[in-house]
Amino acid sequence: MPKLPVLTSWQSWWATPLVGLLGGYLASLIGWPLPWMIGSLLAVIAVRCSGWLVTEIPGGRKTGQWLVSSAIGLHFTGEVMGQLLDHFGVIIAGALGTLLLSLIGILILRRAGLDRATAFFASMPGGASEMVNLALRHDAETAKVAAAHSLRLLMVVLLIPAIFTWSLPPIAPPEPAAVSWPWLALLLPAGALLAWLWGRLGQPNPWMLGPLTVCAVASVTFDLHLGLPDGLGQLGQWLIGCALGCHFDRAFFRNAPGFLARIVLFTLLAMLSAALLAEGLGWLASEDQTSLTLGMMPGGITELCLTAEALHLSVALVTALQVLRLFLVMFLAEPLFRLWQRSG
Repeated sequence: MPKLPVLTSWQSWWATPLVGLLGGYLASLIGWPLPWMIGSLLAVIAVRCSGWLVTEIPGGRKTGQWLVSSAIGLHFTGEVMGQLLDHFGVIIAGALGTLLLSLIGILILRRAGLDRATAFFASMPGGASEMVNLALRHDAETAKVAAAHSLRLLMVVLLIPAIFTWSLPPIAPPEPAAVSWPWLALLLPAGALLAWLWGRLGQPNPWMLGPLTVCAVASVTFDLHLGLPDGLGQLGQWLIGCALGCHFDRAFFRNAPGFLARIVLFTLLAMLSAALLAEGLGWLASEDQTSLTLGMMPGGITELCLTAEALHLSVALVTALQVLRLFLVMFLAEPLFRLWQRSG
């Protein structure tokens, strides 16, 4: 019997980049925030919900994260690191505060009759694939955990850039950072290599954190003040948007509507609580409240850092809050759940 795996695979995703490209272009025409990510995301969702189940571009999300996280890492300079160290207490407080917001989701889902494991791991802010793995280990309903994280990420991507873009006064963009091809020829492959190694070691979010680490360390150590050439960032956004859109179809939105409605409620309450917490924390510490608020939103490191970059906010502060929270979730989620189980 003839084998057609390559042809079949290619047929399933060839249209995805074209659909995403059209969506990104239309979104850019109407001035939508982060158009190449959000436009491609919505276009792919629309096509999949119409019944044409296009699939993810092989390696597309990883490539998009590699480009975007490299650009984010280059925002870190000696001056920026000094500011972060001066406000490290605020960053820890913000990360811990948003971790505690998961209690809202746990309470809502438990009252709806879900078991402890499903309610707990569906409510953790970030680390979707890792939370699904932990949910599987503790006999939770993994499909609901995955759906909760996917829907929360969709809401963050669609709502947060628009809310921040249209509620803030226009800010003049800074001068474009210099581009050094010799440095980029060294840093981009090094970031990809570290991402691959971290992935092999089972570390969380390797294609985001690996390139970010390489570029941030080099930028701080050598005081580079560099950026990616125009167009690469948009390419990364487009690839990420296409990949995110492939998580949704008609079956997703029809499955357990009551459960999905509770996730929407939890996400909205978590966003509101994070904003209020950031306002108070920023007032107490005399810190940029807008950047704090963005950094404390529930989930989506790549997407929230892109929003900070588009709005000319403190990308480093948003990144630090999101990365620290990710590691807190990764290291504390399972021990806290076991403690809860032992408490009866």
